[in-house]
Amino acid sequence: MTESADFSKPDILCVGSVLWDIIGRSTMEMQRGSDMPGRITRLPGGVAMNIAMTLARFGMKPAVLSAIGRDPEGDELVSACGHLGLMTDYLYRSEDLPTDRYMAVEGANGLIAAIADAHSLEAAGDKILRPLVEGPLGSADAPFEGPVALDGNLKLVLLDEIATHPAFARSDLRVAPASPGKAERLRPFLTHARGTLYVNLEEAGLLCQDQFTDSETAAQALLARGAARVLVTDGGQSATEADASGHRTQVPPRVTVARVTGAGDTFMAAHIAAEARGEDRDSALASALHAAATYVSGEPPL
Repeated sequence: MTESADFSKPDILCVGSVLWDIIGRSTMEMQRGSDMPGRITRLPGGVAMNIAMTLARFGMKPAVLSAIGRDPEGDELVSACGHLGLMTDYLYRSEDLPTDRYMAVEGANGLIAAIADAHSLEAAGDKILRPLVEGPLGSADAPFEGPVALDGNLKLVLLDEIATHPAFARSDLRVAPASPGKAERLRPFLTHARGTLYVNLEEAGLLCQDQFTDSETAAQALLARGAARVLVTDGGQSATEADASGHRTQVPPRVTVARVTGAGDTFMAAHIAAEARGEDRDSALASALHAAATYVSGEPPL
C-alpha cells in the first residue's frame, strides 16, 4: 500500500480500474477507417477512478482500491490521484505488473472505438481487496459499513466473491459494468439480489438476453431477473430507477454532445453523492441526470 499523510477514514470506496485514459477526439463525424485531425489527451481514468474523481468534486472523501504498477506511469498516476483529492493508501502496487491503460477515439457522432487494457487489474485479483477483507478497512467479523462502488473490470469470479463475502455484508454496493462487453460479469448481483446496478440500455439487454427500446422496460426486466435495485440509462432519451417499492423515469436535459467517455461514471457518482446528501429518489435521479448532461456538454459536472 502507498503512504499518505491522511489516514482518516474514507466515506466511500471505489474498487476497480484506475488507469490512464488516452482519448483522441475530433470535432468531425467519423466512421470506420476515418483519419481526421483532432486532439489526443492523457488523463487519469478508469471506471473506479472516474467515479472517485466526481465524488471528490461533490465533496466526498473517496478511497480507490485497485492495482497500479510500480513503473513511472504508475507513480505519475498515484500522484495525480492525490492532487485530485483521492485517498491512495489502500492501493495494491505491483512490482511486476504494468499500469493499465484505456484508449478511445471519439468523433462528433460519439464513441467510434475503444480498447480497455485492464490486464493488470485482472491479474492482481483479490489482492486489491485485502484492506477490506483483512483490515484496516474491514473484515469478515467487522464488515465495512458504507457505500462501495464496484466496476466490471474485475473478474467474474471476484465479483461473485464480493456478492457473497461476509466482509461486504453491511456495504451499500453500487455496481457498474466497465463496458457492454463486460456487462455479463454483473450476473452475481442478479443471482444474489445484492447491490444497486447502474447500466445502460445495451448492457441491460445483455444481462437479460433480450433487447429493449426504453429504460423503464429494461429496469423492470432486470428486477424480474433478480436485481435488488437498478438505474438504467438510455442516452439522451430517458433514465429509470427501480426496485421492489416502485420506479421513476426522467428525461435528461438536452445538451450539445462534446464528449461521451466517462458520462456513465459521472451519472453514477452524482447519484451516489446526491443520496449521500439525503436527497430523495426523484431528486437524486434528477441531480445525476443534470450532472451527466453537463459533463457530456464539455463542462465540469458541478
